Amino acid sequence: MPAWICATCGVQHADAARPPSRCAICDDERQYVGKDGQQWTTMSELGKTHEVVVAEEETDLFGLGVEPSVAIGQRALLVRTEAGNVLWDCIPLLDDGSYRRLVDLGGVAAVCLSHPHFYGAYVEFAEAFGARVFIPRADLDWIRRPSAHVEVFDDEAEPVPGLTLARIGGHFDGAAVLHWPAGSAGRGVLLTGDTVQVVPDQGWVSFMWSYPNLIPLDERTVRDIAERVGRFRFDRIYGGWWGRVVVDDGAAAVRRSAERYVERLNGQRPFGTPGEG
Repeated sequence: MPAWICATCGVQHADAARPPSRCAICDDERQYVGKDGQQWTTMSELGKTHEVVVAEEETDLFGLGVEPSVAIGQRALLVRTEAGNVLWDCIPLLDDGSYRRLVDLGGVAAVCLSHPHFYGAYVEFAEAFGARVFIPRADLDWIRRPSAHVEVFDDEAEPVPGLTLARIGGHFDGAAVLHWPAGSAGRGVLLTGDTVQVVPDQGWVSFMWSYPNLIPLDERTVRDIAERVGRFRFDRIYGGWWGRVVVDDGAAAVRRSAERYVERLNGQRPFGTPGEG
């Protein structure tokens, strides 16, 4: 029986002879059902027309993306450490080429997920590499394909020694980030998916309840996200898509972006000089 993949969000669902009638993730107001209605595919079908591209982002950090783009179009990230490799977020396809490349890079010891939109085919990756999967207790109801590989955490977990997975909330109650202190030549890296969204205006980020439907967050939540992220030391931020990177001064980018967001919510001038933002 195939594990059905939603064509709109790219999240793999439980094995079944027939696909579900609906995708609960896309029915939620933070996502959407495609204009052609609920559509499904499988990994074997995707593999006929798509492939996984693996590319180095920086030393010991590799991106994995599906080409041509499928569903939301996010790319995952593999962090290499001496204690084991961590896959940050997931994509809906694991093909032979990407499997061999990941083996060459040292495999996958743990899978950490920022939020349900980026769950992809995490069970396939976990089973292929015998990896642990970390999902926050706050988001357990969003699991579409249960697995014995899943381990639950509340606010913080250490998937491998030296890396910290932290729940920050906002986009989802369990929305999380991964802190990699050794990244960016020891200056620290924060991997955020779009729980903290890296925007095209370099040096800034943003925060939303729903990105496709443009539903904002409230002031208290934005300030709480900034405070939770602020306890980490990091210079660089990697978002959820190719090229979405705050290359330096990332911690300050989160602080000033949160202040700008709150000022806009309250009808004040945006943070910075006239014309910014």
